Amino acid sequence: MSTMFDYEFMRNAFYACTVVGIVAGAVGYFLVLRGQTFAGHALSHVGFAGATGAGLIGLSPFLGLAVFSVIAGIGIGLLGERAHRDVAIGIVLTLSLGLGLLFLHFYTAFASQATNVLFGNVLGISLRTVIVLGVLAAVILGALVLIARPLLFASLQPELAEARGVPVTLVSTLFMVLVAVATAEAIQIVGVLLVFALMVAPAATALRLTRGVPAGIMVSMVLAVGIAWISLSLAFLTDWPTSFWITTLGTSAYLASGMAQHSMGQGPVANDEP
Repeated sequence: MSTMFDYEFMRNAFYACTVVGIVAGAVGYFLVLRGQTFAGHALSHVGFAGATGAGLIGLSPFLGLAVFSVIAGIGIGLLGERAHRDVAIGIVLTLSLGLGLLFLHFYTAFASQATNVLFGNVLGISLRTVIVLGVLAAVILGALVLIARPLLFASLQPELAEARGVPVTLVSTLFMVLVAVATAEAIQIVGVLLVFALMVAPAATALRLTRGVPAGIMVSMVLAVGIAWISLSLAFLTDWPTSFWITTLGTSAYLASGMAQHSMGQGPVANDEP
């Protein structure tokens, strides 16, 4: 284990996992609290089309991924009724995967990079990418702090929030933009298909184990970072994919929290009033 940090790629991987874990834990908590996990999943698939499209025209896959995700996030935030929104998201999700496959058909040389986009490749992250992730993380967390109170109000009591003059649609749209950028970051670690493991599992586990929003956010971030660190260590020792360990540990944590909640006879977690 001591030799693990002798390798620059492992150090970069731990830096990246720390940054992304903190962001995924914080943003993911509100995503689960608002019942928008399906929307977050859709954003990752839209990002796949953006990444493959960018590769087709010679641009950075991460740039295409981020731009497409942000545009989709704005669209999702502006959609109204939930039933209507979920149908639209499902259609866009399947269309995005189809476009991604079409772009790969025209540019087969991007196939190896596409695999990294789909499943993640944290061990291939450079220090420059870590710096970019750190800057984006600071922006996301800063923006989340600014909208946290109206976002919490709109999440728990949307009708009352709107009646009191909270711009619910604007807040929802801004939040989905933050989710889009956070999803783009998480894809660097676990990929498009497995982004749920880092964005949702720690947050859902924290919601089961804590009472109160501040405590829930903190536990969610600690869990996300801890799962990522342990997964990197296990990947180094076993030579198994990091993403596999992240999904396994995330799922295990969620199942264990359910059993713990059941054994203690707890009901749904009571969150703080906004």
